[in-house]
Amino acid sequence: MTDFPLVRGVRHWSRTVLIGFALLGSAQAFADTAPVKSIAILDFELLDDQIATVPDNTLGPRLAAITAQMREEFAREDLYRVVDNAPAAALIEKSTAMQNFRNCNGCETDVARLLGADRVLVGWVQKVSNLILNLNIQIEDAATGQVLLNKSVDLRGNTDLSWSRGVSYMVKSMVEKHQGDR
Repeated sequence: MTDFPLVRGVRHWSRTVLIGFALLGSAQAFADTAPVKSIAILDFELLDDQIATVPDNTLGPRLAAITAQMREEFAREDLYRVVDNAPAAALIEKSTAMQNFRNCNGCETDVARLLGADRVLVGWVQKVSNLILNLNIQIEDAATGQVLLNKSVDLRGNTDLSWSRGVSYMVKSMVEKHQGDR
């Protein structure tokens, strides 16, 4: 049987493709076994210029609920390994007594480092009106303070359901865009 140049080319191409798939599979297997980065998710904060004139007692419990939901969904979707904030409770209380985490010039990374976390998430809800709100997160590298991700979701309606849907939508978007474990 004669070995034509075309046949040799196809054999070479086939081997190259098979080797490429093998390497790709090895890289994927390594990526799947690499440890997921840890994250400290700080309590969501409220940015509301109207709170003095129009107090809303439902916002505190909603902030706590979406913080817990964010932690649960991050862990369930394996976006990050969520750390327990309890060991840094004193530092968190001291920091929030002076200012919000989104404006504290690095105190959020101090909390993350104390907890041994690779990343820190600062979240806040901006209340524009009773019908328009924005759910915002910022993820930073705990060692450098470098911002790795900013995300925002607009909410229409100030209800438990709209806030919860906002968190779910944000997490779903992160999963679809492979924005976890940065």
